[in-house]
Amino acid sequence: MKLIFLTFFLAVSVGAFAQKVDEVILEWKQVPESGSIGVTHGRLAGLEIAVGKGRTSDSTFRFSSEGRGRVRLLLDGANTKTGSYSTVVTLGALTGSFSFFLRDVTSEYPIYIPEFGVVVLKADDPRSYDAVEQAVLSRKSKTKIQQLTDAPEETSFASVENRTRDMSVPTWLGTSRDFRIFQITEALSDLSPGEANIISPRRSVSAVTLPETGDQAVNYLYTVGRGVGVQDNISRRLEQGSLPLLHSTLTDDDIQYHSTTFVGFEKSALSLGSQFGTDFLVADSHSGGHMFTEGQKQLLAERQEEVLNPAEETVLYFRSEAVNTGTVPRYAWFKAPRPGTGWHHKKDYTFDAETGFSTYASGRVFSISRLNGQPLQNEEIAVLVAPGEKVVFEFYVPHSPIDKERATALAGQSFDQRYTETKKFWQDKLAQAATIKLPEKRIEEMIKAGLLHLDLITFGNDPNETLAPNIGVYSPIGTESSPIIQFYNSMGWQDVAKRSLTYFLDKQHEDGFIQNFGGYMVETGAALWTMGEYFRYTNDTEWARQASPKLLKSADYLIEWRNQNKKDELAGRGYGMISGKVADPEDHFHQFMLNGYAYIGMSRVAEVLAAIGHADADRIGKEAAAWKADIRESFFNVMALSPVVPLGDGTWCPTAPPWTEAVGLRALYMKPEAFWSHGTVSVSDAMLGPLYLVFCEVLDADEPAAKMLLDYNSELFYQGNAAFSQPYYSRHNWVQAKLGMTKPFLETYYSTFAALADRETYTFWEHLYKLSPHKTHEEGWFLMETRWMLYMEDGNALDIFKTIPRAWMADGEELLMDGVWSYFGPLRVEAKSHVEEGYIEATVESTGDRKPETVRVRLPHPAHKTPVQVTGGTYDEKTESVIVSDFTGKATVRLTF
Repeated sequence: MKLIFLTFFLAVSVGAFAQKVDEVILEWKQVPESGSIGVTHGRLAGLEIAVGKGRTSDSTFRFSSEGRGRVRLLLDGANTKTGSYSTVVTLGALTGSFSFFLRDVTSEYPIYIPEFGVVVLKADDPRSYDAVEQAVLSRKSKTKIQQLTDAPEETSFASVENRTRDMSVPTWLGTSRDFRIFQITEALSDLSPGEANIISPRRSVSAVTLPETGDQAVNYLYTVGRGVGVQDNISRRLEQGSLPLLHSTLTDDDIQYHSTTFVGFEKSALSLGSQFGTDFLVADSHSGGHMFTEGQKQLLAERQEEVLNPAEETVLYFRSEAVNTGTVPRYAWFKAPRPGTGWHHKKDYTFDAETGFSTYASGRVFSISRLNGQPLQNEEIAVLVAPGEKVVFEFYVPHSPIDKERATALAGQSFDQRYTETKKFWQDKLAQAATIKLPEKRIEEMIKAGLLHLDLITFGNDPNETLAPNIGVYSPIGTESSPIIQFYNSMGWQDVAKRSLTYFLDKQHEDGFIQNFGGYMVETGAALWTMGEYFRYTNDTEWARQASPKLLKSADYLIEWRNQNKKDELAGRGYGMISGKVADPEDHFHQFMLNGYAYIGMSRVAEVLAAIGHADADRIGKEAAAWKADIRESFFNVMALSPVVPLGDGTWCPTAPPWTEAVGLRALYMKPEAFWSHGTVSVSDAMLGPLYLVFCEVLDADEPAAKMLLDYNSELFYQGNAAFSQPYYSRHNWVQAKLGMTKPFLETYYSTFAALADRETYTFWEHLYKLSPHKTHEEGWFLMETRWMLYMEDGNALDIFKTIPRAWMADGEELLMDGVWSYFGPLRVEAKSHVEEGYIEATVESTGDRKPETVRVRLPHPAHKTPVQVTGGTYDEKTESVIVSDFTGKATVRLTF
C-alpha cells in the first residue's frame, strides 16, 4: 500500500467551541519519523510527545528516537455525539495515514491497526502497543472472512437453500433475436398480478397495446384446475432442465395437470437456418431506459413501421394434460384465455364453440382453444376423467391478434410438430456452444439455461446483423452487458459476442461518447474494456483494424474528458479523474468506479492498437498509465481521511469513500444525508464503491489496500458474504476468486444465486426485493463467476478449478470443459476422481495457437488429504494445485493419496 504523508490541517467546520477538552493517545510499536494531525469538526488545542524523544510544532510532530512512541492530543470544540458532524481526527504519516471518529476511542475496544503498528487510546490508558495487541489477540475473535475460512466449506446449493430467500420469477419465452416476448406468471406463485395464470405479450419490455383494449396493456388470463387454494401445489421446470420450454405440474388432489408452454412461429418452422429477428434499434426503442441521438432517432423512424407489422406472428403454444391419479372418476377444469388479469376486467370479446376461437369485437382472433384435438366446446369447462385416463387441453395465442383466415390456418398447426421443432432449435443452439459437465447438476443446468436466457433477449436480425445484448427489461448498458458478452466469448460464441459489441460501436456518438441508458456516464470505459476482452479471447486482428477508428475516437473522448479535470484545485482529490454518475443515483462526482472502468477501457484499447501496430498505441497506453497513477493518488489520500471501522477480530480497518469529494463512507452519515435507495443504505459504498479499483486493475488484488477494502466491506455491507439489494454489483467475489479464497468465494457464490434466482427455472431477479425479472446482467455475472471458479487467467498462467467445492472431487465424480475459451483460445479440461482407488487425475489441453506458459490445476481431496505422490507437475500444498511449468499445450496430472 502506498502511504501518504498528509501535511494539511483540517480546522473546525461547524458549531461553537465547547469548554470541554478531550484527550487521546497515539501509541506506536515503531514510531514514524514524523507526522501531522488534522481535526474536522473540532480544534487541535495541544500536541505533545509523551513517550519517546522528539518535538512538536503546531499540528506536526517529529521523533528523534526509535522504537515505542506515544503522542498526546488535546482537542476542544469536539462533537462526540452519535450522528453527523462528529469530530474526526486524521493522522498523516509515512508508516500509515488514517482517520478515526473521536467518539470511537474507548478503553474496552481501542483502535488497533496492526498494518500500521499503531493504536489509539483514551488519555488515561497506560498500555503499550504490545499490551493492547496482546489483549486484543487473547480474545481470539475473528473477522467474518476468517470465520468463513475456518468454517466448513459450502458444498452445494443444498447447503444454503434453507437459509436464503426463495424467490420465484416470471418466465419469459420467445424465439431468440425477436423482441416479441411472452411473460408467463402462474397464479399459484406469489408473483401473479391477478387471480389466474397470466400471459403478457411484450415487445422487449414494452407491453403490447391494442385498439381493442383501448390502447392499454394486453394480458390474457387462463386457468387449469379449480383455482387458488391453501396449498402450494405447483412445480415448474425447463425442458431438459435448461431449454426455454416451460413445464409445470399442478397437483389438484387426484387430478394432475402437466402443462407445456413454448413459443414458435405462426407458419414457419423455428430452426437455426431461419433468417429472423428484430432490428436492434427498434428492439432498443421498446426497452427500458434507452437513449438515442438525433441521428439514431431518424434511423429508428425509417425502420419501425415494417418491424411492428410483421407478416408472421410468434405464437405461444400451450398444452395441459389432466391425468386422474385417483381410484374414482374426478373432474378436471379448464378456462380458455380471455383478456385481463381478473374476473372484473370486462373486455369486448366472444368465444366461438364451433371453432374454439376467442375473438375481439374487431374480428381479430387472440386465442384458439382445443380439447382432445377438437375445438373447445365452452370457454370454461369441466370434464369427468376416469381413473388412469387423461384429457388434453390446448390453446395457441399469437403475439398480436390475427384475422380469422390466419387463425384458421394456425388452428391446423400440430402442437407436437411445433414442440419438436422448438426443442431441436434450442438444442442446436447449445450444440454450437462449449460443453461443461459438472458433478452438481443444478449448476450444469444453470450454465446451459443461462446461456439461452441471455440469447433469448439478445435482439437483432440473424444471421449477421448488429445485436442488442439486453439486460432484462432494460436496453444494453456498457457495464451491465459486459458479463453477457464475455460469457458468450467464454462459451465459444465469438460471432454473437462480436455482433453484440457492434451495438456499442454503432450507437457511439459523433464525439466518441458511448451512452445508451438512463444518463449513465460509465459506459464508454466499460464497453471499451469488453471490446478488449473480446480481443484477448479471439486475437481477431481483422476486427481490431475495422474497429480501431471508433476505439480511438472513444479513447480520445475519455482523454479530453480527463483533461478537463486536470485542475490545481483537484490535486490529490480527483485531479485527472472524470466525474459523473455510474448508475441510478444522481451522484455526479469523481467516482472510483467511473474512473476504474475508464482506465481499464483505455488500457485495453492500447493493447488492441499495439497488437495491430497502430501508431497511437503508445500514446493511449501512456495516458492510461498516467490515469491509473492519478486515481491511485486520490484514492490513498481519501482513504487516509475516511474513518477506520472495527472488524470482528478486534482490529480496526481503514475505509474509502466511493468518490473523491467525500471524506468517508457514505453509510456512516458523516453528513446528515438521506440516500436510502434500491432497498439498502449501502448502494454507493458497496455496490458502486472503490472495490471496482481492484476489479479494474488500478489496485492489485494482493496489495494491502485491496485486503482492507475486502475486509471492511465484508464486515459492514455483506450478509452471507453477499451484498444487499443487487448483490452482483459488488466485485468482491472476483477478488476472492483471484486470491484463491475458496471458502469465502463459495459462500458468496451459493448464497447469491440461491437467493436471487428462481430455483425451478433458473431465471434471475435484478434485486432481492423482486424487482425486474429475467435480469440477464445478474445471470451473466453468475455465469462468469462460475467460469472463474472453473478457470481463470493470471497473467501468462491459467488457473483450473481454483475455487471449486471439494465435494466435486468425491469418488467417481467427473468434470469436463470442452470448447470453452480463455485468453489463450479454446480449452479442454477433463478431471475424474478415483479417491477410493487412491488417486485423482486431470488432463488439460490448449488447442489454439496461443498457450499459457503455466497451468495450475487444483484438485482438492474431498477429505482434505495431502497427496503422497504427484506426477505431471509440482505440487503446491497451500493451494492444493499441481503447477505445470513450461506448458506445451497438453498435460496430464495425477495426485496419488
